[in-house]
Order: sequence, then structure tokens, then C-alpha cells
Amino acid sequence: MPGNGAVTRSTLRQQIADALRDEVLAGRLQPGREFTVKEIAEQYGVSATPVREALVDLSAQGILDADQHRGFRVPEYSLADYRGMIEARSLVTDGMFQSLVEGHHRAFKDPDDPRVAAALATVRRRGEEAQRAAAAGDLTILIGYDLRFWRELSALFGNPYLGDFLHRLRVQSWVCAVQHLRRLPDLRGYLWSRHTELVDALSHRDAEAARGIVAAYNTHSIALIERLAENG
Repeated sequence: MPGNGAVTRSTLRQQIADALRDEVLAGRLQPGREFTVKEIAEQYGVSATPVREALVDLSAQGILDADQHRGFRVPEYSLADYRGMIEARSLVTDGMFQSLVEGHHRAFKDPDDPRVAAALATVRRRGEEAQRAAAAGDLTILIGYDLRFWRELSALFGNPYLGDFLHRLRVQSWVCAVQHLRRLPDLRGYLWSRHTELVDALSHRDAEAARGIVAAYNTHSIALIERLAENG
């Protein structure tokens, strides 16, 4: 049938992008690691085109750096980069929470609406899964649920551009953080796990409490990564 080739290529592109993103976020592809389209195509046994498209996608998301002459590599983010990411995240979430106070979003105006309540319950469940992973020290599982949690939470504010920007920042900050967090033999007690508290604060339209929760999270994250970097 016409178009099957395009569909297959698109599927391969997404599968390769997902696999490489997971490798980076799991810390198995170390910062500075370089590779070419040919190398990845041979590794997965596919043609160069979906691989090139996947690598370009990951580069656009900040997960990889593209070099016109040398191929692609895992970025080597500095502590200054990490602080900048956290600051940018704070500006985004502060704006979200301020718009909540000003009553711009239906999702938080009427939390008793069945559709709104269902959406908030879904986000809360995602947060519960993230908290369980954090308590267990399972970083890989935590990252997956944490990214989904913030993606779905930001969607409640009704601005897809804001959601996309926040998602990119969170992915980049995880890429930076994992290179340090993986040095700890046991991550239990180190990972943020106040997802459901944040949902509860927002459900009650308590923007001040939400900002406080996120501010404490950011302070904790920066202090932890700085300490690990100094001891590394």
C-alpha cells in the first residue's frame, strides 16, 4: 500500500530516538560520547535515514549535541548549565502558578468538574508512581514517571508551548543530573518525592504553597548535584 515505507521509517525514527534517549537518561551513554549516523545505523541494523532523523530530533530536544563535521555526542553540561536550567524551570513554573492565582485556567477554577477531577487524579497517580520510584532509589523509573508527571501537569494550564518548553528543560536537567546521581550506590533518601503534595496544593489553588514546594525542590537539587560534583 502507498505510504507504508514512510510509516515504517517514521516508526523506526521514533524507536531509535526513544532507545537513545533512554540510554542517555540511564547514564549508559556518558557525557562527551561521540557517534555517527553510520555507527548507530549499523548497531540497530537499519538504514541511515531514520537514524539521522532520530539524532536530529534528539539534538533539537537538547539530549544530544550536533557537530556538522564530527556527528553527534552526549552533551557535557557544567554546574553553571545546571543552575541555569533550574532557574529557567523556576521562571516557567512561577508563571504557571501565578496564572493560577489570577484564575486564568478552567482546570483549577472548578476542581469539582468531573473532567477536571479525572485529569487531576491522573496526574496525582503519576506522581504517586514517581514517589514510589524515588523512595526505592530507582532513578530510571523515576525519570520516566517524573517527566510524564510534569508533562501532564503542565497540560492542565492549557498552553502547549509552555508545556513543551518545560519538558525540554526537565529533560536537559535530567541529562545533566544523571551523570552525577549515578555515582551514588544507593539513591534512597536523595531523590525528590513531593509530587502529590504539589498536586494537592494546586488543587486547592494554593500557588504560594506550590511555589514553596518547587523552590525547596530546586534548592535541594542544586545542593545535591554540587556536592556530588565536588566529590567526583
